[in-house]
Amino acid sequence: MKINLSGHHVDMTEAVKQHVDEKFAKVANHFPSLLSIDVIVSKEHKKFYTEINTNYSGARISVRGEDDVMYPAIANAAKKLDAALKHRKGQLKANKHEKPVSTTPPIAHEIIQEMNLN
Repeated sequence: MKINLSGHHVDMTEAVKQHVDEKFAKVANHFPSLLSIDVIVSKEHKKFYTEINTNYSGARISVRGEDDVMYPAIANAAKKLDAALKHRKGQLKANKHEKPVSTTPPIAHEIIQEMNLN
């Protein structure tokens, strides 16, 4: 899986890149069909924000994590991404199963009206 890492008002050091790789190793193992993710780490108003965008099985998935410190913001976003991908995977599996066809039950008053009560 390819990770496109960029920073906005934040320097992307080798330690930050290594931390991002560690956090997304679990996601890469659980979702091998995931080709790439875009990670944007930014700092605004003394808070760190991490935005993650990816495509998974035809759906665009975007999550955002925030914290006062950069590393927990990245971990928060990684956790949200994992939950969003699991949700999407569950939707895809649910759509593969055949849904039961519901038939309308006969209504009692219609049956009584059709009956010959003489």
